[in-house]
Amino acid sequence: MLREITLGQYYPVDSVIHRLDPRVKLMGTILFLVSLFIVKSWTMYGVAAVVLALLIKLSKVPFKFMTRGLKSILILLLISVSFNLFLTPGEPLVQFGILKISREGLTIALKMGVRLVLLVLGSSLMTLTTTPNQLTDGMEKGLGIFKKVGVPVHEISMMMSIALRFIPILVEETDKIMKAQQARGADFESGNIIQRAKAMVPILVPLFISAFRRANDLAMAMEARCYRGGEGRTKMKPLKYAGRDTVAYVLMVLYLAACIVSRFLPLV
Repeated sequence: MLREITLGQYYPVDSVIHRLDPRVKLMGTILFLVSLFIVKSWTMYGVAAVVLALLIKLSKVPFKFMTRGLKSILILLLISVSFNLFLTPGEPLVQFGILKISREGLTIALKMGVRLVLLVLGSSLMTLTTTPNQLTDGMEKGLGIFKKVGVPVHEISMMMSIALRFIPILVEETDKIMKAQQARGADFESGNIIQRAKAMVPILVPLFISAFRRANDLAMAMEARCYRGGEGRTKMKPLKYAGRDTVAYVLMVLYLAACIVSRFLPLV
């Protein structure tokens, strides 16, 4: 299950999406996530799904690899859908004692499920096609305007990049610890919730120790290389927009405009 988490991983392959400027991908991801909360019809959810499918196709990342990340949010997905399904008032369709499923609740629950799936896939597409260094440079360059009001843009970008980079590392470390504990007779599957929570203690303690050790090693390595951050730092590969980036921005604006206009149309 842990190895199914794809957020923070990078899939190295040559594609149009990989070659886009990281600022374009960051802005595109933000606009795509915003569009999912703008649209309200099944037609536009279908359009969003088609757009995402085309982007995945262009990225050359295997679709099965993309969908692996959905398994990690299965519980959150079920909880969100269940709350909307049973707690939304409206015209009742099915009733189980005090619990009832309304027509409105079913519609909202289905839309919530589709929205969460598209959110995860859209976010994963950005991290799978962008290296941590590119993400850092893209965030720092894209948010550079906030430096004028005293926001430490470089430090924030670096922290987020490191956090994303450490997700797959910590997942792999957790998997190794769990296998080592299971080889020693540990049982993480049987028992009630409290017993399972207690069984996780032998995993959490070495995981936290490992995480702090890695963080300390990283800090010492950055200090040994005289890393200071902030103003005055140069880039080995400065970001420059290309023609494909301009085309991508135009397509983004058109897509977002279509999503906004769709709210005022009688779409199903």
